[in-house]
Amino acid sequence: MPYECFYTGRRTRIGRQCTYRGKAKYLGGVGIKITGRSARKFKPNLQKVRVLIDGKPQRILVSAKAIRSGLVTKRLKRSQTYKHTQAETA
Repeated sequence: MPYECFYTGRRTRIGRQCTYRGKAKYLGGVGIKITGRSARKFKPNLQKVRVLIDGKPQRILVSAKAIRSGLVTKRLKRSQTYKHTQAETA
Protein backbone atom coordinates (compact mmCIF):
# COMPACT_ATOMS: atom_id res chain seq x y z
CA MET A 1 0.00 0.00 0.00
CA PRO A 2 1.62 3.32 -1.03
CA TYR A 3 1.91 6.16 1.47
CA GLU A 4 -0.89 8.12 -0.19
CA CYS A 5 -4.37 9.30 0.83
CA PHE A 6 -7.09 7.16 -0.70
CA TYR A 7 -9.44 10.13 -1.25
CA THR A 8 -7.31 13.25 -1.80
CA GLY A 9 -4.15 11.70 -3.25
CA ARG A 10 -1.84 13.47 -0.81
CA ARG A 11 1.59 11.83 -0.69
CA THR A 12 5.14 12.48 0.48
CA ARG A 13 6.66 15.61 -1.07
CA ILE A 14 10.38 16.29 -1.37
CA GLY A 15 11.84 19.65 -0.41
CA ARG A 16 14.87 21.31 1.10
CA GLN A 17 15.87 22.52 4.53
CA CYS A 18 18.05 25.63 4.57
CA THR A 19 20.71 26.36 7.19
CA TYR A 20 21.45 30.04 7.85
CA ARG A 21 24.15 32.04 9.60
CA GLY A 22 24.49 35.72 10.38
CA LYS A 23 22.29 38.40 11.95
CA ALA A 24 19.27 39.96 10.26
CA LYS A 25 19.67 43.49 8.90
CA TYR A 26 16.77 44.85 10.91
CA LEU A 27 18.57 43.66 14.05
CA GLY A 28 21.77 45.51 13.12
CA GLY A 29 23.61 42.78 11.25
CA VAL A 30 24.79 42.52 7.66
CA GLY A 31 22.10 39.99 6.71
CA ILE A 32 21.66 36.25 6.90
CA LYS A 33 23.28 33.89 4.41
CA ILE A 34 22.38 30.35 3.41
CA THR A 35 25.25 28.02 4.33
CA GLY A 36 23.71 24.73 3.31
CA ARG A 37 20.71 23.02 1.82
CA SER A 38 19.82 19.47 2.71
CA ALA A 39 17.03 17.29 1.37
CA ARG A 40 14.01 16.56 3.53
CA LYS A 41 10.55 15.06 3.19
CA PHE A 42 7.17 16.63 3.88
CA LYS A 43 4.86 13.81 4.94
CA PRO A 44 1.07 14.20 5.06
CA ASN A 45 -0.87 13.41 8.22
CA LEU A 46 -2.21 10.00 7.19
CA GLN A 47 -4.34 7.85 9.48
CA LYS A 48 -5.33 4.19 9.15
CA VAL A 49 -9.13 4.11 9.09
CA ARG A 50 -11.64 1.31 8.64
CA VAL A 51 -14.17 2.42 6.06
CA LEU A 52 -16.86 0.87 3.89
CA ILE A 53 -15.82 0.43 0.25
CA ASP A 54 -18.40 -1.32 -1.96
CA GLY A 55 -20.23 -2.47 1.17
CA LYS A 56 -17.17 -4.16 2.69
CA PRO A 57 -15.08 -2.82 5.57
CA GLN A 58 -11.47 -2.14 4.58
CA ARG A 59 -8.51 -0.52 6.33
CA ILE A 60 -7.02 2.30 4.24
CA LEU A 61 -4.75 5.33 4.68
CA VAL A 62 -6.68 8.61 4.76
CA SER A 63 -5.40 12.14 5.34
CA ALA A 64 -6.63 13.99 8.41
CA LYS A 65 -8.03 16.74 6.18
CA ALA A 66 -10.22 14.20 4.36
CA ILE A 67 -11.54 12.94 7.71
CA ARG A 68 -12.31 16.47 8.95
CA SER A 69 -13.99 17.53 5.70
CA GLY A 70 -16.36 14.55 5.75
CA LEU A 71 -15.07 12.65 2.70
CA VAL A 72 -14.70 9.48 4.79
CA THR A 73 -17.68 7.30 5.70
CA LYS A 74 -16.52 5.14 8.57
CA ARG A 75 -18.02 1.72 9.05
CA LEU A 76 -20.39 1.09 11.94
CA LYS A 77 -19.05 -0.51 15.06
CA ARG A 78 -19.99 -4.14 15.57
CA SER A 79 -22.09 -3.36 18.65
CA GLN A 80 -24.15 -0.85 16.64
CA THR A 81 -24.96 -3.29 13.85
CA TYR A 82 -25.85 -6.41 15.84
CA LYS A 83 -28.15 -5.14 18.58
CA HIS A 84 -30.43 -7.71 20.19
CA THR A 85 -33.92 -6.70 21.23
CA GLN A 86 -36.04 -8.15 24.03
CA ALA A 87 -38.29 -9.97 21.51
CA GLU A 88 -35.36 -11.93 20.01
CA THR A 89 -34.00 -13.15 23.33
CA ALA A 90 -37.38 -14.19 24.78
